[in-house]
Amino acid sequence: MAATVHPTAIVDPGARIGEGTRVWHWVHVCAGARIGERCSLGQNVFVGNDVVIGSNVKIQSNVSVYDTVTLEDDVFCGPSMVFTNVYNPRAAVTRKGEYRRTLVRRGATLGANCTIVCGVTIGEYAFVGAGAVVNRDVPDFALMLGVPARQVGWMSRFGERLPLPLEGEGETVCPHTRERYRVSGGRCRLEI
Repeated sequence: MAATVHPTAIVDPGARIGEGTRVWHWVHVCAGARIGERCSLGQNVFVGNDVVIGSNVKIQSNVSVYDTVTLEDDVFCGPSMVFTNVYNPRAAVTRKGEYRRTLVRRGATLGANCTIVCGVTIGEYAFVGAGAVVNRDVPDFALMLGVPARQVGWMSRFGERLPLPLEGEGETVCPHTRERYRVSGGRCRLEI
């Protein structure tokens, strides 16, 4: 199935958009962008030139995905969440050569109105709560809340909070999927 692009959207020549992707009202996709299959770009989304978006990514309305951002497969970007690409911007100082790369790993959720400060990696299946401000790397499966964001728990791939300790060791099973998770050494892992 070909991509669907709303008549009000602007897709610059050279942009690559995968099959089954839907581009909604007032979206602008720049020429160098690469977008995978089965994505959804909500109303008023901007996608920069140096952006890679995997497959099955959902970007809700009013999100700008600026240069040097990579979103792996199955990432969810909530309404009006924010990416940055310059750490210390000034209108009178050109800093395009100082962009910091941001990586959002597979399955992560970025809640509504959260801010991701450039130069960080958001781990696989991490969950950043609405309004949080992330200014450092986030571990896989971590639940992050607040300003600045702090880890308050662990989340399953299904999106449910897991009853696991932040420190020490522990294990549990997701009640929805029956997948087993183990925490050890400050890291959460899905047991295969």
